[in-house]
Amino acid sequence: MSKLAHHYAHRGFHSKPSIPENSIPAFERAIEHGFPVEFDVHLLSDGGLSVFHDDDLERQTGFKGRIEDETLESLKRYRLEGTDERIPSFNDVLDLFEHTQLPLLIELKASHGNHVALADAVCERMKNYTGEYVIESFDPRVLIEVRKKAPDIAVGQLAQNFLKRREGLPFYQAVILTNMMFNVKIKPDFVAYRYDDIDVFAARSAIKRGISAAVWTVDNINDYRKAKEAGLVPIFEQFDPEEIN
Repeated sequence: MSKLAHHYAHRGFHSKPSIPENSIPAFERAIEHGFPVEFDVHLLSDGGLSVFHDDDLERQTGFKGRIEDETLESLKRYRLEGTDERIPSFNDVLDLFEHTQLPLLIELKASHGNHVALADAVCERMKNYTGEYVIESFDPRVLIEVRKKAPDIAVGQLAQNFLKRREGLPFYQAVILTNMMFNVKIKPDFVAYRYDDIDVFAARSAIKRGISAAVWTVDNINDYRKAKEAGLVPIFEQFDPEEIN
């Protein structure tokens, strides 16, 4: 079973505006620097898998619409953040990394109750992947499904203080997700908590119990140093950790 790497480049080692997040150049740049990467996976309407962060296409492509309503073919019409880069498929990204020995942190983005189908599709694809990787999700239902289908895959519960940042969640869901209450069932191999919220009791309690912890998103060298000193795994962006003396 794979474990967390010592750090990850968030959505690839992007450099905006020229190199968009979750783009092939961002992943190639990470490979050039020898950085493990974190990235996001959505299930499409044709059963394909794409690498993209948001549920909605607008922020990165300028077009409104849900990515889950698209197909691998229809995604070819969109360009990322004003560049010529297209939204990559999951296969595109895996093919880049498989023989690099660089670990992957794969976030599964469930939407509109597709957690079972998403977990099925990803677990099926990863059966033949020979590189190192772990899987994480905000949706505990996804992790439960991954546990059922592929118990040897290391999984992590993503979380933040949803009581402070509700993001449209009803109060009871904010309580459940903030406190990672499904961890009793999932028994995650790691947690990935928002760096600004790491002092939330549930996060500190998990760390105290010896569960590995990643933190996101670390966007400056000082916070990177602090995270490493605390024994946390930084998911970083907007700077190069190689610059640290």
